[in-house]
Amino acid sequence: MITLSNLTKTVTSGVEELTILNDVSLAIPEGQFVSLTGASGSGKSTLLGLIAGLDAPSSGRITIDDDEVTAMTEDGLAKLRSEKIGFVFQSFHLIPSLTAFENILIPMEIIGAANAKSRAVQLLDEVGLSERGHHYPNELSGGEQQRVAIARAFANQPKILLADEPTGNLDSKNGQHIFDLMEDLHRQRNITLVLVTHDPALAGKAQRQVVLRDGMVISDEVNQ
Repeated sequence: MITLSNLTKTVTSGVEELTILNDVSLAIPEGQFVSLTGASGSGKSTLLGLIAGLDAPSSGRITIDDDEVTAMTEDGLAKLRSEKIGFVFQSFHLIPSLTAFENILIPMEIIGAANAKSRAVQLLDEVGLSERGHHYPNELSGGEQQRVAIARAFANQPKILLADEPTGNLDSKNGQHIFDLMEDLHRQRNITLVLVTHDPALAGKAQRQVVLRDGMVISDEVNQ
């Protein structure tokens, strides 16, 4: 489903050229739960952003369902993200002037989805926030905001969920709850889940664990 072929990403810092990713190749089949781990600066978040089409590699190819992401226009990338990819960030990225319900509703309204309001209500229920839909982000705890962010990511029924340190700003109890929620949704909907995490315990619960170091894949193992 997701194929990364010889991806390289370099950036210029002053007079130096820094290599963030170096000849990374991976194939992630549909429905697999993959964790990406490695030290800070190893290229994990950059790799996730490239898969989502939020950035472009310096060289190499990315395909999703045989569509070449690296050859798409900005309009094509926007369509891909709205139809196939959900993204959960460490810092929630909720719109502060909208309620929890409205934050979940907006991706569906953008594409003119049928029954958007009833689906937003259903998603609030699925993440355990049925009674909190009318609250604004600053009225919610960190764990509740992240649950809203997950519901929003699932609004357009994506086939792929990309999660960048989604438990990083949460205490261990809320972090575990968010992880369990994503894992349950992954199983129920057979979505492809790619999780960036520093937590070895969470990474060990994935079906497959990919480890990056200095922009290169140094380990790619199926967890037993």
